[in-house]
Amino acid sequence: MRKTALIVIDMINTYDHADAGLLLPSAREAVPGVVRLIERARAEDIPVVYVNDNFGEWRSHHGEILDKALSGAHADLVEPLRPDDRSLFVVKARHSIFYETPLAYLLTQLGVERVVLCGQVTEQCVLYSALDAHIRHLDVAVARDAVAHIHWDLADAALRMMERNMAAEVGWADTLALSG
Repeated sequence: MRKTALIVIDMINTYDHADAGLLLPSAREAVPGVVRLIERARAEDIPVVYVNDNFGEWRSHHGEILDKALSGAHADLVEPLRPDDRSLFVVKARHSIFYETPLAYLLTQLGVERVVLCGQVTEQCVLYSALDAHIRHLDVAVARDAVAHIHWDLADAALRMMERNMAAEVGWADTLALSG
């Protein structure tokens, strides 16, 4: 049985960036799926790892990122996803969850061989992270109803690319297997 980790990408967010107007409707649709995955992972004792952009705040840490998002105009999208005391948190600065972060080392230490990805943005950070996971020989799964997009057509193409080119399992938040 392959040990799995749930990776929540960039959902601790203030939504005050250039593409936020295009992203927000999809994020609102994705949040319930992300919440269900987090609840399922916690119930099954699957590690939940939040990998989140630092939004250029180089002196920030996960508590500051969370506090800023919870005090923003879209706190309603963040509150249901709040990390608990068992959650792990990795700060990133670029699109991939692996690029110059300690995530690969963390996953190795946890014995993780499979990642379930959810979060945003499907056609950017989720896609690049899936590719980086694949080239690290991790099995990849993506919950299509727990990822948010800016452009639906690019997101659809990204999900197809993940499935075809990376052998990713693309499924639904309620039925995607969390344990290996």
